[in-house]
Amino acid sequence: MKTARRCLFLLLASLLPIVGMGCGDSGGDGGYNIYYLNKEASKILPSPYEPAAKEGDSKGLIEELLTQLLTNSKDVELKKPVPDDVKVLKYTLEEALLTIYFSEEYGSMDKIEEVLARAAFVRTMTQVEGVECLSFFVGDLPLTDGKGNPVGVMANDSFIENPGEQINSIQEAALTLYFSNKKGDALVSETRQVHYSSNISLEKLVMEHLLEGPKGSDALSAIPEGTKLMNVSVLDGVCYVSLDANFLNQNYNIDEPVVLYSIVNSLSELSTISKVQISVNGDTNSVYRDKFRLDELYERNLDYMEAKQ
Repeated sequence: MKTARRCLFLLLASLLPIVGMGCGDSGGDGGYNIYYLNKEASKILPSPYEPAAKEGDSKGLIEELLTQLLTNSKDVELKKPVPDDVKVLKYTLEEALLTIYFSEEYGSMDKIEEVLARAAFVRTMTQVEGVECLSFFVGDLPLTDGKGNPVGVMANDSFIENPGEQINSIQEAALTLYFSNKKGDALVSETRQVHYSSNISLEKLVMEHLLEGPKGSDALSAIPEGTKLMNVSVLDGVCYVSLDANFLNQNYNIDEPVVLYSIVNSLSELSTISKVQISVNGDTNSVYRDKFRLDELYERNLDYMEAKQ
């Protein structure tokens, strides 16, 4: 809470006119992690790193960690958070706020990978003593979300990690999934008891079972046949789902809200998810069918449930 209040103060201060490039000094400790994306670009993972910068050289440490974030990992299972054409133009450190200025190419990143990139930079750079939060600029303008609103300042606790990274640990979960009724005009729920390896995230598990379709004979899959999951991740309570272009092959026998809330309601059953954004191959700059904008964040809505007889 103290960090959140301090970052809020720094955010207000950052709204004042920006002056040249300046860096503060604070000490650094040995034993750091560089956060990369996994190969599927669905989450971030730490990779141990021993910096060359001397203790107390915060400027050197910041620059060294930024360089690592822009460099491919030696681990083939990991990828750097930003594409090759994205550069860090400059940074400033004022009080505990580190502001990073990216080149214009940052604005063309895949929407889901961009959110994960932010998390990787925040997790990596807040390890530096004296850096409590970050803000991001693209060129000379603050980074904005899909609606054009400034993303603002982010601290280490702005992001939620998925628990359970132990490989080969088998767990059990009860999933509540939402499918279309036979008429295609309402949702019906189905509870499914599943066993799964803990190295798969629950949101991916939900989407995989949702794409499999219902087990019962009184329901239909609301998602168009052949749709594949490209990516799914959760950050700060928002689940970002990217489906392939088959999602646009509409079955007009199923109402538009039924398709959308089949996904949103199923994912919102997870305690870590409060909102969902759906994209097609990472693109949110379109409207699904007639009225559902893909750049919107959707919350659980049970108004479309089939009335019980």
